[in-house]
Amino acid sequence: MVCPRWGALGASVFICFACAACSATTDGGDADATGAGAPGSCPSRFATAVVSFTAGPGPTFGQDKLPDIVLGPPKAGLKGQGSLDVATLGNGGSITLGFAPSTIVDGEGADFIVFENPFYIDGDEQRPFAELATVAVSANGQDFSAFPCTATEYPYGDCAGWHPVFANPDRNSVDPTDPARAGGDAFDLRDLGLREARFVRITDRADLTGLNGTFDLDAVSIVNAECP
Repeated sequence: MVCPRWGALGASVFICFACAACSATTDGGDADATGAGAPGSCPSRFATAVVSFTAGPGPTFGQDKLPDIVLGPPKAGLKGQGSLDVATLGNGGSITLGFAPSTIVDGEGADFIVFENPFYIDGDEQRPFAELATVAVSANGQDFSAFPCTATEYPYGDCAGWHPVFANPDRNSVDPTDPARAGGDAFDLRDLGLREARFVRITDRADLTGLNGTFDLDAVSIVNAECP
């Protein structure tokens, strides 16, 4: 259990109180403070805590395994298929992740990656089985700025949940902090005019319903990190 205190505040709202020692260690070589190079120099390049979770109606798959199931690196499925190592947010559900002691910082290109479990229908890259969510970030955990997830058809722009995941440290050597190889949906703080973020909030698109209407969170990785 990464976070020592996990309590329920009603049927669908949970709070996790993170501690400074909460971290996930990855293997790798040296990197500078902005995250260039391998991820091993940071105590963590992945979410270390679920700060809050509000489940929406609908599927509850993986929610009983929170917080651990969404912490640490992504777990890509076999042969481009979606992973089952995920927690469903439910329709309109929302989850906020913390990354202490690391910080996401604005660097070259994408700064962090959100991993869901989409796949390409019949192998067609223009037909992803997309389950969309809006991504927002905050430096203080109170004031959030959201990337504009407005699309309702391919291509889905600044939404999370439409690019398949390829990184899985348990099965392959794909670097989950490499936007060019890891898969998932990459985001750049510069698009919001921000220099850093310590929290990422992912909110399922409540306006999208049906079979592919609920977002399944696998993991979030930091591409450009400031390490303690």
